[in-house]
Amino acid sequence: MKLAVVLVSLFVYVSAKSYLHDLSDANPAYGYLTKYGIPEGERIQKAEEEFLRTPSAKITGGSPAAIGQFKYQAGLISDIVGISGRGVCGGSLISPNRVLTAAHCWYDGRNQAWRVTVVLDSILLFSGGTRIESTDVQTHPLWFPLLIVNDIAVIRLPKKAQLSNTVGTIALPTGSLSTENFVGEAAIASGFGITKDGGGISNDQFLSHVTMNVISNSVCSLAYPVAIRPSNICTRTIGGTSTCRGDSGGPLVVQRNDKPVLIGLTSFGSAFGCEIGFPAAFVRVTSYLDFINQNL
Repeated sequence: MKLAVVLVSLFVYVSAKSYLHDLSDANPAYGYLTKYGIPEGERIQKAEEEFLRTPSAKITGGSPAAIGQFKYQAGLISDIVGISGRGVCGGSLISPNRVLTAAHCWYDGRNQAWRVTVVLDSILLFSGGTRIESTDVQTHPLWFPLLIVNDIAVIRLPKKAQLSNTVGTIALPTGSLSTENFVGEAAIASGFGITKDGGGISNDQFLSHVTMNVISNSVCSLAYPVAIRPSNICTRTIGGTSTCRGDSGGPLVVQRNDKPVLIGLTSFGSAFGCEIGFPAAFVRVTSYLDFINQNL
């Protein structure tokens, strides 16, 4: 009898461990920094060095951004504990000394960053612009990497960024906007990530942007039946227009009275790739206004 109990317990333990392993493998945010952040960082840095030598090259996929087109866009380069490579993410400047990003850009469940370099006023991630280092990052207290729950963090800058014609903050949803779901609206995502699945080193890797329509969470959950929660917001991806690896934490924005408003942070997409047509999933900013305001 005791042997049977032990065998059943062992089976349950092994099954649970196998399930969690499968879940982590299918979760693009879990282990993001070593799976995607560092390889993309190395690839983008090499691409930028080549771009500076051959600036006439054209971008592939998405649309290139001009200096100052997305004043609030931040590039993030993370230094990771025990690893020599550097991770790549995006963020949004919400005040002169606060940047909003995804929690998995700081801690992805496997890897812990100890410093992040915030890049402003540049369409290239590893050169140009203003660079501010910070070790002060507040992730959501209930951030759970394995299930990608509460994937949001605030970076506190040690000094205020100098606002200008090409550097500015982005507004958060307030008033009636704080209760909108934005379904059917055109939203713009921007970032320094890759522009196509399986692409090699590009000659012209720099800040890009895509416009996508917001879809309902019920439609989005057909693609991600376990992962989508009310605190997510999703967009339709058609013809390969989507956020991709390296864009994590970056902004999803709608226009109100000709001004940009931040409604989402790039969180995750399909483990099968960015061009497959599955929705892109973001952190819904309106779900975290209390957390954000507490850390301003």
